[in-house]
Amino acid sequence: MNIELNKLYPLKFKPILKQKLWGGDKIQNIYRHDEPKMETVGESWDVSAMEEDDCEVINGWLEGNTLADLTEVYMGDLVGDRVYEQYGAEFPLLLKIIDSNRDLSIQVHPNDELADEEHGLRGKTEMWYVLDAERDAYITLGFNRYVSKAEYIERVATSNLEEVLQKYPVKKGDVYFIPAGMVHSIGKGCLIMEVQQASDITYRIYDYNRKDADGNLRELHTELAQKAIDYENWQGRKITLQPAQNGIVNLVECPYFQVNEMQIDKPKEYDLAPINSFVLLSCVEGHVTLKWDDDYITLVEGETVLIPAEMNSLYIVPTVNTKLLETYIG
Repeated sequence: MNIELNKLYPLKFKPILKQKLWGGDKIQNIYRHDEPKMETVGESWDVSAMEEDDCEVINGWLEGNTLADLTEVYMGDLVGDRVYEQYGAEFPLLLKIIDSNRDLSIQVHPNDELADEEHGLRGKTEMWYVLDAERDAYITLGFNRYVSKAEYIERVATSNLEEVLQKYPVKKGDVYFIPAGMVHSIGKGCLIMEVQQASDITYRIYDYNRKDADGNLRELHTELAQKAIDYENWQGRKITLQPAQNGIVNLVECPYFQVNEMQIDKPKEYDLAPINSFVLLSCVEGHVTLKWDDDYITLVEGETVLIPAEMNSLYIVPTVNTKLLETYIG
């Protein structure tokens, strides 16, 4: 760790690529995540301080240091005093890009209480922003009607669960919120940016009898999934957007994160003073230059930058009509 206590600045990180049996080539081909070249890349962890998956800074004088290191050293200056009081040196979010070349498993994530009880970890609530989607692509989210725990157990036992799952056709720009406890899956042909709690706990319910690289059926987590499902909160929904040119629109607000969309086509003073949190600024369409003091950084489609909490403002200059996601702890 080589850190001097100088003034912080917007940070870019080296993505951590994850090979998955359902992954494809879109992440590396489209989003410049091209070193080293890998096959079946299903996920790119673009902002992560998870143990063994700790992203390194790739710009400025902090290059080579990891997000976990910076959180430990800079504390509230990096993440915000209120955030640091709540989470300590644990960076609370994980941002990734997902390429589903094949259907993902039907799955569910635990809430904080169950995750702590079973694993001593945090739960996993998340949201999806669809970066692109092939024709006929869909996601699965929740049930299409109320399903009791007894009926759910019976349907899993008889391989008849898909009948009661709710599917949504998806297109570029769609947004979905996935609270812990909601059954879900990403279907084939989706490219998605995911914002989530910093947790990697997934309980597989059904996986199409697929085998791993060693020829073994992938593990299912039948009993844990039964505990994790919130049977009362069964109805998924698509977030309806009200676009505001050169304004900010709220997409998701929950106890773990807030995500807004900015659509801009002219330079903008970006006032960060009211936000007592770090901000993840993700470019989902177009490209911009971020300017502060005598420095700048570019942000192109598919990239995310972490703006430290101690920064009160910067200047955003779009080259074309651009959409940005703004994520922070509310």
